[in-house]
Amino acid sequence: MRRLSFTDEPTRRLDILVLGAHPDDIEIGCGGTMLRLVADDRVARVRWVVCTGDGDRAAEAREAASAILAGVPDREVVILGGRDGFLSLTGADLKQSFEGLKSGVEPDVVLTHRRDDRHQDHRFISDLTWQTFRTSMILEYEIPKYDGDIGNPNLFVEIPESVVRRKIEILTTMFPSQLDRDWYDAETFRSFLRIRGMESRSGSGYAEAFEARKIVL
Repeated sequence: MRRLSFTDEPTRRLDILVLGAHPDDIEIGCGGTMLRLVADDRVARVRWVVCTGDGDRAAEAREAASAILAGVPDREVVILGGRDGFLSLTGADLKQSFEGLKSGVEPDVVLTHRRDDRHQDHRFISDLTWQTFRTSMILEYEIPKYDGDIGNPNLFVEIPESVVRRKIEILTTMFPSQLDRDWYDAETFRSFLRIRGMESRSGSGYAEAFEARKIVL
């Protein structure tokens, strides 16, 4: 695995690959982390890949990604257009797409779904991530949902209050197709950030959390 030293190279800018099964997954799971990294000028390049979505959903994904990545000149947003709920059943095509993402420079950090997420699409994307990007640092983000499958993360990123507000604004204004869901609201997103902030004793009171299965510093 590629070694990263954040203490010896505090101004190093990162090549980041962000993977999500559905439009809004990335924003829910690690939108605050990406907003903070961009604001801190820690990002050299971003590839932002959403594996499902077409029509209005694809447009939502592109708009939200553009809002988060504003100020990052070297960025690519890819919507693969797979079928929601069926990714594992069309796995060969998606596997080929992931192999294409591997060409060129391997990213420093890959943000992806938790391996133990109960949603079948999320698990499949996590498995493909580990199969494909074997020498990158992989951080698995979490998404709260009805399944009650939230785990025990071991890496926390403090999220400033201003970034919390921006993340929630993006989620609640740029994904109108999701607003009829009974759980999809500002209270859910803020309270989840607050719980992780409490667990990590974040200075701001808020945090996003990840599972980091293997880190070399």
